Amino acid sequence: MNGNVMRKKSASNENVRRVRAAIKLLLVVVFLGCVLMWIMLPTNTYRNTWRIRIRAKANNSTYFGAQGTNLLISTFPILFIAVLGCVYHHLGKKLEDHNHQQSNGRERWFGKWEQPMLVKGPLGIVSGTELAFLIMFIALLVWSFTTYLQNNFAKITPHSAAEDGLKVWEARLEDSALRLGLVGNICLAFLFFPVARGSSVLPLLGLTSEASIKYHIWVGHVVMTLFTAHGLCYIIYWAVTDNASQMIKWDNVGISNVAGEICLLSGLVMWATTIPGVRRKMFELFFYIHYLYLLFVVFFIFHTGIAYSCTMLPGFYLFLVDRYLRFLQSRQNVRLISARILPCEALELNFSKTIELKYHPTTTMFINVPSISKLQWHPFTITSNSNLEEEKLSVVIKCEGSWSKKLHQMLSSPTSVDRLEVAVEGPYGPVSTHFLRHDTLVMVSGGSGITPFISIIRELIYTSSTIKSETPKVLLVCAFRNSSDLSMLDLILPFGSSGTPIDMSNLELQIEAYVTKEKEPAGSETSNLLRVTWFKPLPTDAPISALLGPNSWLWLGFIIACSFMIFLILIGLITRYYIYPIDHNSNAEFSSSLRGFLNMLVICLSITLTASIVVLWNKKQNSMEATQIQNIDASLTPTGSPEPLFINVDRELESLPQQSLVQATNVHYGHRPDLKRILFECKGSSIGVLVSGPKELRHDVAAICSSGLVENLHFESISFTW
Repeated sequence: MNGNVMRKKSASNENVRRVRAAIKLLLVVVFLGCVLMWIMLPTNTYRNTWRIRIRAKANNSTYFGAQGTNLLISTFPILFIAVLGCVYHHLGKKLEDHNHQQSNGRERWFGKWEQPMLVKGPLGIVSGTELAFLIMFIALLVWSFTTYLQNNFAKITPHSAAEDGLKVWEARLEDSALRLGLVGNICLAFLFFPVARGSSVLPLLGLTSEASIKYHIWVGHVVMTLFTAHGLCYIIYWAVTDNASQMIKWDNVGISNVAGEICLLSGLVMWATTIPGVRRKMFELFFYIHYLYLLFVVFFIFHTGIAYSCTMLPGFYLFLVDRYLRFLQSRQNVRLISARILPCEALELNFSKTIELKYHPTTTMFINVPSISKLQWHPFTITSNSNLEEEKLSVVIKCEGSWSKKLHQMLSSPTSVDRLEVAVEGPYGPVSTHFLRHDTLVMVSGGSGITPFISIIRELIYTSSTIKSETPKVLLVCAFRNSSDLSMLDLILPFGSSGTPIDMSNLELQIEAYVTKEKEPAGSETSNLLRVTWFKPLPTDAPISALLGPNSWLWLGFIIACSFMIFLILIGLITRYYIYPIDHNSNAEFSSSLRGFLNMLVICLSITLTASIVVLWNKKQNSMEATQIQNIDASLTPTGSPEPLFINVDRELESLPQQSLVQATNVHYGHRPDLKRILFECKGSSIGVLVSGPKELRHDVAAICSSGLVENLHFESISFTW
């Protein structure tokens, strides 16, 4: 009987893999088609042949007009990839539920290309794959700009320039300014993909939203450089041709110069706050100023018109879907059960969660505490394991800024509150677990950088004890400033769980802890600082759950597809019965700004309507489970507070997991770890080297792994620094 069940499961898994392979192939074909269109756009072949044929069919439509061509070419393919990607991820999640170790032993694509190629410099740590795609992206921009100029400069002659009352160089300056804007729009098409946290596009490339922030920064710099050059060239052109009045021109039809200037000004203000010194020292200013992106996009559409804006629309459309879903999730207060206060001024917040909510190690979650700030949202690593701790979700917060210090002061005061109002967004993280493919895992952390590794170790504990699957050897090298920071190691073992002993016997774990600022252990009096605060949540506080339910990928695909269909229907009806009777597809009568406004309004209405209905439906399903979880919270309350294991280790421990953890730990005082010696001494055919912590530490480890002295080191940086 069991054999038949296993065979059915195996056959089902094989069918799922085949479907995913077919979807992947289709996605690659569609994406390559998009790349081909981007390459062909500046050519005369596209302009004189392809575009004429496409417009002859699309622009004759009384429902979409000139906008129809760009919707078909630029918008639809990318949204199709996003929807099909949701189906791909759903099948992958289903496959993983049946076969947790599907990624174990399999080498990821690109191999050595994932190794760091650049370590120090303005781009930070860059792998071979990232460098290759960056070069191809820059090549696309250069190709587009030079092809535009070559084709158009050939048409600018002394005779043609004189007909317009211009000199040749003035005509070329105007054309160059226009082409800079066109190339900038290509960059803008990629700008919003990295900041859509729950998007299905990033996981298709093996990326997470945290790891993709640097791509948003890179593209943002290029976008603003091109748009600034675009604006300056036009200002110079207007100045030398005595047409300064063009700067205050807002044409009813066509390009609006004033709207473009407002767009550029808002972009420049945002760009100024991204300077590293400003962003780090005045993060709140940077955070609030970045809301000017709304002004930037709105006036960009007013400036260029909605038809031309369809190039950047797909990325922004997916961002709007993600942003509205985050807004809906953030309206609900979550159930905070307890807070563990560590001697090193760190907090572990423990929330109640639904059993259906699953996530992988290194996942993050954004947290808002209205009593501190109603607008500030901060990302933190989830340290709990959704398989090992089914009803609880934990995050660790190190006091390193004004917001976290206020929270620590609030919870550690003698008159601490009985309930803390908290809202969350997420979780956001990888869609699969890939580090199990290695024979050995070396995890190097500095300070609070240990938190993502706690989630990995807990996953390995679950894998080795529950699934009884082979796990890699684990070496954790962690550096702390003071001995009180050793209490961070206490977080490796779950606290306040169901009471079932944790079996660590099958996990080969070695911890090398370094205290750099002290030459000997501190006194044991610091152990009195470790305590737990338990809260009394209100019945209206809900456990953290997947906003779109257990089938969240399918629901996300439904929202994207359904909202876009509603947008097409509504804007088609508006065009057919309101716009078309006025301009008859000539684009010479109807206001460009009003057309853009109507499109933006319909997009927002479509996304709001579809997402709200889906979220309300899933919220009703989650409410039944939330009632059951209220009874579970009481069983999580302990009879006392734990003591730190590593600040005063010269005592007898009753818990076998605690004994195993302490015995596996060596504490070194007064010096930093010799990372080169440690990494070179590691044995194994595949050694995964994960590093999290300060930038200098990440750069040092990356330099060692990229040196080529050891071939079996596979580097991965885990950074949550904005």
